Amino acid sequence: MRIIDVHCHPGTKRWHDTQRPYMDALRKYWHQDWPPKTEEEMIADFKRNNVEPVIVALDFEHEVNTPPTDNEYVAMLRDKYDCILQAWGTVDPYRGRTAIEQAEYAVKKLKLLGFHFHPIGGGYTVSDRTFYPLWEAIEGLGVPIFVDIGTTGVGARMPGGNRLKIRHAHPLAIDEIAADFPNLKIVMGHPGYPWTEDATAVCLHKGNVFWEMSGWGVKYIPESIKRDIGGRLKDKVMFGSDYPSLTYERLIKEWLEYGYPEEILERFFHKNAEEVLGL
Repeated sequence: MRIIDVHCHPGTKRWHDTQRPYMDALRKYWHQDWPPKTEEEMIADFKRNNVEPVIVALDFEHEVNTPPTDNEYVAMLRDKYDCILQAWGTVDPYRGRTAIEQAEYAVKKLKLLGFHFHPIGGGYTVSDRTFYPLWEAIEGLGVPIFVDIGTTGVGARMPGGNRLKIRHAHPLAIDEIAADFPNLKIVMGHPGYPWTEDATAVCLHKGNVFWEMSGWGVKYIPESIKRDIGGRLKDKVMFGSDYPSLTYERLIKEWLEYGYPEEILERFFHKNAEEVLGL
């Protein structure tokens, strides 16, 4: 069976540098040593598990002034390694007109799939009207956006969460921009704890909103979501890992053993990503 991972971080030194102030806390949060991977180690993980990843860019510069895992970097990885299917770019919404110009360049020149946003790490809420010109521009480019929802391991267990605020990632912010930009495809990233029921409602109500389940072991995902993956959300939900946070060996095994029929597994692991994102 084809396996497309729509949420995959590089795990390399560049990605670690982007999250430098948080890495010690992340290691404790994930209960692992978590050294940076070489490109060769990363690619070996993909090939060993027959996974076709979409690599994710990440930018925390506005909040912690670290070097971003930027659009050029993820495009380079995609172009260098055949097993990497595509890449999500990113732009900082606070950059205004510059963000729009960077988005245009990323789509027209770098040929990226769309754009990833981490509201908690970036310190913003996507429904802020200040950012509407950016969503309008991306909608006009005809590419999707991918927005993390729910709490995050970034800043977890640090005093005050290192000033990061989880309210920025409430799925009802997705509801607002999905309504105001009906031609903009939006993928919600992660199950969205503690607002999983809100996320379900948004995904059911908005035809342009989709969902992926990365970053959580299958046993921790609410049974209501797992039931809906096999039912009313079967055309909406996609496989994501949040690699290297969790291993493919664990995640793929757990999803395959959950008990879904082949038709649902096909939709979850690749058909929805093919149809929604054109992969």
